[in-house]
Amino acid sequence: MKIIFMGTPDLARATLEAVYNHPEAEVAAVVTQPDRAKGRGMKMIPPPVKEFALEHNIPVYQPKTLRDGSFQEVLDEIQPEMIIVAAFGKILPPYILEYPKYGCICAHGSVLPKFRGAAPIQRAIMEGEKETGITAMYMDDGIDTGDMILIHTCEITEEDNFETVHDKLAVLAGKAMCDVIDATLAGTITRTPQPEEGSTYAKKIEKEDCIADFNKSPREMFNFIRGLSPMPYAMTKTPDGKLLKLCASSVIDGECDAPAGTVLELDTNGEGRIVIACGGGRIAVTSVVPEGKKRMSAADFIRGRKLNAGDILAY
Repeated sequence: MKIIFMGTPDLARATLEAVYNHPEAEVAAVVTQPDRAKGRGMKMIPPPVKEFALEHNIPVYQPKTLRDGSFQEVLDEIQPEMIIVAAFGKILPPYILEYPKYGCICAHGSVLPKFRGAAPIQRAIMEGEKETGITAMYMDDGIDTGDMILIHTCEITEEDNFETVHDKLAVLAGKAMCDVIDATLAGTITRTPQPEEGSTYAKKIEKEDCIADFNKSPREMFNFIRGLSPMPYAMTKTPDGKLLKLCASSVIDGECDAPAGTVLELDTNGEGRIVIACGGGRIAVTSVVPEGKKRMSAADFIRGRKLNAGDILAY
């Protein structure tokens, strides 16, 4: 089967690798986002999907837009039978959606119809979900509203954060797309319309979504912090106005009536912990990124910074 693959970040790269290694798939081209300038030197960095494609001599296209119809020439040249999409980051116009014989198939990082949209993995963790997954679906002109083909699920454990769930789903996305190829070639593929009941939208994570609100309950804060770790991180500020990113935490049992955001305890034993009042209870932050520094343990932060019990953390 001749395939065009569309995707950009690490999850998409893992999906592409699985499809590339499928014995019945020919990845004829890769379409990804333009290279981005990163770091202090603003060096142009290619997306992970492009890196894989170049390593395996797959033609790469990085159009600034797909809406002007110029990609039609590529479609006509390659004549893909299927287009596979994983975390591409652009909406596909009708002329692309309608081109391939077997459709445009998306690997979406949630159990649809919950968490349609740009940030399904982070939002699921932040909202305390116990399970997520990859839904393989036919793409239509809506945002993750197409008919479903199959769903592979995975557990979200207490030890998980955005990174670990992302890595689980990257494996499942590759498996899901290979299963779609198998079912298509075997003539056994099915499609199920999504129910509107129970649908939710996982909007893109913006800066304001990362500001810690210590009025949340301890459990909500725990999910908030791990859902944003290791990127872009939950944020607050120390009393001197310095940015402090919160990387990992745990819930401490018991009630607390101190004002939200109050530093209750500074413990330097082991990795250390910063105990903070929130929503009638307490959390223990065990890892942070101070402004201008790299990630460090709470113990190292406490030893090197002016933070005292009784201080208030607030953005």
